[in-house]
Amino acid sequence: MVKTCRKYWTKEIADSIVQLERIVFHNPQFTVETTFDTADFTRVLVDEFGVAADTVEAFFKHVRGMDFFGDQTETTRELFQKFFPGRSDVVRFLMEPITYANGSTLDEPAITYGIVFSNFMSRGVYTVRGGTDWLMKAMEAELRNNGVDIATRARVEKITVADGRVTGVRVNGREVRARSVLSNANLKVTALELIGPENLPPELAQLAEETRLSTSSAQVYMGIRKGETIPDIGDLLFTSTAPRFDSDMLCARDVTSRTYSVYYPKTRPGRERYTIVASMNARYEDWSQLSDDEYTASKGELAETTIGALEKYLPGAREVIDHVEVATPTTFERYTGHVCGASFGTKFEGLKLSRDLPAAVPGAFHTGSAAIIMSGWLGAANYGVIVANLVDEYLDQAGGER
Repeated sequence: MVKTCRKYWTKEIADSIVQLERIVFHNPQFTVETTFDTADFTRVLVDEFGVAADTVEAFFKHVRGMDFFGDQTETTRELFQKFFPGRSDVVRFLMEPITYANGSTLDEPAITYGIVFSNFMSRGVYTVRGGTDWLMKAMEAELRNNGVDIATRARVEKITVADGRVTGVRVNGREVRARSVLSNANLKVTALELIGPENLPPELAQLAEETRLSTSSAQVYMGIRKGETIPDIGDLLFTSTAPRFDSDMLCARDVTSRTYSVYYPKTRPGRERYTIVASMNARYEDWSQLSDDEYTASKGELAETTIGALEKYLPGAREVIDHVEVATPTTFERYTGHVCGASFGTKFEGLKLSRDLPAAVPGAFHTGSAAIIMSGWLGAANYGVIVANLVDEYLDQAGGER
């Protein structure tokens, strides 16, 4: 992420990406604090979990060697069984953070775990000093400096296609001509609604229909009253009351597992404010079928239980919190347009669909969260760079003015 931003954005943006130093795990099986990089994970696995050092090194070497073109038949469950048989505590330590990052399960291809895990393990976990608002403003300024036009409240209604090639977009009823279009909308929406199955080869249209969405998430945002302070309880807290790692339990409405991201003034300089965000994996169907009254009540319950669980780590939290908001899978669907609020994009088969679009419909490109590419800023930046280079190559080959 740092290298990508330094090369393709600005030094100022790259320098704003800073490491989180205190990652805390707390659950019935263990309590661990780590910096979440290869060296410290090795220390924890060897010293606190009692795993042989050569086994840990072999595991890291194996996952570092995984790539898009490797074995897709081995599952993550089989991967762990090979290196850590019978160690549900080790599996939880290694798997739970990745499930929070991209919604993966033990029964999906091991490479969907290994590639993401390796990204984290290379240097640790990072955040943007100054926050997303600052980052967006810095990116906007750099884009405008490079002659980019930015339109908000301008939802694309259709990617127009003629003679099998992209000709532009229709946005707010207006036709905008272009030789290439890069969509970062939901992959299924891009293929089946914006482009349309009638413009896709039958096998790709079928793949788009069959591509599974990943799960969604819910968040509780807690603002700390101005002037109040809180002690350092860690930057990222993976908390759970579940007896062991279970993908289904992790997504259940009866929440047992929460990740608390704690934002201190050190990562929001100049404001001297504190914020805590709790994230939970969630299923769209658990929220979309509620009546308005049930939905409101359920959001209130989620906020209440989340604050209650936080007080285990931050006694008296309720007294210093003065603003609470709750986001659910239906929130994400409403504001991002992602089908079923699929904030983690698609399962592994979506990557083939995303990468095959330009060959099927010249000029049509997709970037975004698709399986092992990840979600969040890392996925957006790195997959964005990959696809931007493909767009550049396409336009060079096509010739003419851009």
